[in-house]
Amino acid sequence: MRTNIVLDDRLVARAMKLAGAKTKREAVHVALREFVRSRSRPDVRELYGTGGLDPAYDYKKLRAGR
Repeated sequence: MRTNIVLDDRLVARAMKLAGAKTKREAVHVALREFVRSRSRPDVRELYGTGGLDPAYDYKKLRAGR
């Protein structure tokens, strides 16, 4: 998709440097991919209580059985 947008020159230059991008286009693509990836991850706080350790799990009992 082709589009025209106005961007802060200093911000773009910094993004290019951090991303190791050779072009502004590449820097924008990296930034968009990173944004989508980070926003697509579930929030750790939302995962609380959805699984993981069994509350009845007793590691001391397991160790005693060795």
